[in-house]
Amino acid sequence: MPTRLLLGNESLAQGAIDAGLSGAYAYPGTPSTEITAYVLRSHQAAMGNVICAWTANEKTALEAALGMSYGGKRAMASMKHVGLNVAADPFINSAISGCHGGLIVNVADDPSMHSSQNEQDSRVYLDLAMMPCIEPADQQEAYRAPALAFALSETYRIPVMIRLTTRLCHSRATVTVGQPSRRNDFSYPEDPKRFILLPALARKSYAKLLDRQADFIRESEASPFTEYLEGTDFSTGIMACGTAYHYVREIVGDDCPHPILKIGQYPLPNALIERMMSACDRILVFEDGYPYLEGKLRGLPVRTSPTIHGRLTGHLPRTGELNPGHVAKAFGIESPILNAASAVPSPRPPALCPGCPHGDTCNALNAVLRSGDANGRVFSDIGCYTLSAMPPYESVDTCVEMGASITMAKGASQAGLHPAVALIGDSTFTHSGMTGLLDCINENANVTVVIVDNLTIAMTGGQTSSANHRLAEICTGLGVDPAHIRIITPLPNKHDENVEVLQQEIAHTGPSIIIAVRECIQTARRSRPKGGSS
Repeated sequence: MPTRLLLGNESLAQGAIDAGLSGAYAYPGTPSTEITAYVLRSHQAAMGNVICAWTANEKTALEAALGMSYGGKRAMASMKHVGLNVAADPFINSAISGCHGGLIVNVADDPSMHSSQNEQDSRVYLDLAMMPCIEPADQQEAYRAPALAFALSETYRIPVMIRLTTRLCHSRATVTVGQPSRRNDFSYPEDPKRFILLPALARKSYAKLLDRQADFIRESEASPFTEYLEGTDFSTGIMACGTAYHYVREIVGDDCPHPILKIGQYPLPNALIERMMSACDRILVFEDGYPYLEGKLRGLPVRTSPTIHGRLTGHLPRTGELNPGHVAKAFGIESPILNAASAVPSPRPPALCPGCPHGDTCNALNAVLRSGDANGRVFSDIGCYTLSAMPPYESVDTCVEMGASITMAKGASQAGLHPAVALIGDSTFTHSGMTGLLDCINENANVTVVIVDNLTIAMTGGQTSSANHRLAEICTGLGVDPAHIRIITPLPNKHDENVEVLQQEIAHTGPSIIIAVRECIQTARRSRPKGGSS
């Protein structure tokens, strides 16, 4: 069988293509972006007429995938962990409506917050949606996961989550690939009424979902991603989820005397867990993310036999990524890995690229709001421009989550703050900023919205923005007075002019828009002909 050197994300994408994928939808977000990027550049996917698209946000991605599943075809939506918050409504409800063609929801968690504002664990959503989940331990399993997920999905008419973490998403390994499967033909659902979640119908579908939980548990216990390895020393039993299994193996080796339960599918395999709990005096739990498994094992009230050790007891760090050094410390083994980590210099903090248009926009904002007796505040959002919170700019005062800039500025304005300025990117605006602007218009909020339009989704590699050069038209359509939609060019030689526009719109009572348009310096470099002048 052929082998390829692939990222974990790429392995999953290739596995989905080979498993008969017909549609892939996503909003880019690190560490999940490469899943959809791989499908987009795949010759095999193109030849198979696989629909692949960047969407306005994660909610629309999952809804589009659910629609393709309604037509009997296999589809997937991909997102990072905080993107699942945006897609939570269709995620939870699709478990009740079910699906027709196989439906996968790929979610990439980011322990240690390498590129995220939190390190939430998406397994928590499994308790809300009550749907199955596969958590691959390595790139080969990431390749195999979509085939199993699609099969589960179509057997039980249920979406299936595939959970990845940053270390697996962004590390490479050789992957053995198989023969592609035939793609599903179009077909109608056998029971289309289950997609109508009126209360009378939803109650019946919800009851069926509850009835299938025992089947899901049996599937987890028999899963190829779940394995119980016998041992001879029952003083300690080891439970390891996903990539944590390989960290354990790196430390204990192949001749580990303790029994090991490798967990790679959810709901949790109850019978295998009970088997280890009844045999061992102590259980060591290794999992990347929240103490999800550990908390369930400990129970309420906390059980005393066997003893449960993990993140909740201090045997493993409560936050951040798991690594082999942490595993060694939990076993009381002296490991050079922890000492080596402390010898690595701290990474240089990220900064705006030299020549970035956002820097010129922030310089203009600082001239208006950071000089003299100015008391204004800038409510920012998720994007490259968030880096202007750090020196040398220090231009923004908040950054909470996607789309929060405009609505937080509105609330602060209504609390009495003036000027209240929102700083948001072109893609973030179409992702979840437009609804906040509509609130501003309906309430005539005294907010100045600065949309920094660098003509791409720069932070995740240069995907096409859904704004598609139509920001002024979108704002006009929402109801902003066209006289207060101003377009500026963020360049040093336009600084005085841009400052004047900002001052004029901040002085306006009511919502106003300033669109700062200049191409991202990185995409401009990539599109410049080789050997061309600057």
